[in-house]
Amino acid sequence: MSEETLAGGNTVGAVRIGDVVHKEASPWTPTVHAVLRHLEDAGFDGAPRALGFDDQGREMLTYLPGETAAGRFPWPAWTFTDATLTQVGRWLRRVHDLTAGFVPAADAQWFAGRTMRPGDIIGHQDAAPYNAAVLDGDRLVGFFDWDTAGPSTREYDLALSALWWVPLCPADVADGLGFHDNADRSRRVHLLLDAYGYDGDRPAFGEVFVQRARRQAAIMREMAAAGDRAAIALLPVAGYIEASAADIEAQPAGFWTR
Repeated sequence: MSEETLAGGNTVGAVRIGDVVHKEASPWTPTVHAVLRHLEDAGFDGAPRALGFDDQGREMLTYLPGETAAGRFPWPAWTFTDATLTQVGRWLRRVHDLTAGFVPAADAQWFAGRTMRPGDIIGHQDAAPYNAAVLDGDRLVGFFDWDTAGPSTREYDLALSALWWVPLCPADVADGLGFHDNADRSRRVHLLLDAYGYDGDRPAFGEVFVQRARRQAAIMREMAAAGDRAAIALLPVAGYIEASAADIEAQPAGFWTR
């Protein structure tokens, strides 16, 4: 059976063989597979199932059917509907609740190298439109590409999704993605948090968003300076994220109140 190269893959490319996705494995892949099996055992179907490794040592995952925004500009119209945003919030809440009870192995490795602390969940850390699978333009199937998943606070994982789904980026960047109503961002961020069932302090969440954006951009720049080819290619994105942090930090207090 022939291999079909899948769209996206800034860090690790993937191919599809039938209904199975094959990707180059990383040191943290066994730990990510343990998370996926934990979700599967809980009856969660919004993530790929881990199928082990092929004879080339590549990880094998079930294929999530649906359309994705990967490699497309502007992004598909479903990316910016209220219905999709609501489903994203519910998906994140379900994942966070289920992984709050996940116990990593003693030798667990994670992409970011963090260890699990009391109160942490396992965040996808990149639950953005380019990693989403959507059927019929209105039903979120789930998210793939779990390579960067790892221990996190709920807010830290939510912040990344808010960046690209609301989106919380400057008007010129959002316009290029296909989102043209920058004045609607406050309503949409609250829609996402309401769908999640977020009961924390929302201005404080805004501060977390700014901190995460700046930290992520700094890591990307550090990796690029060290010669990482994927990070070098993503340097323009690091600039977008930094601009997003500055833009949101400059919003009036009313942005975070309903």
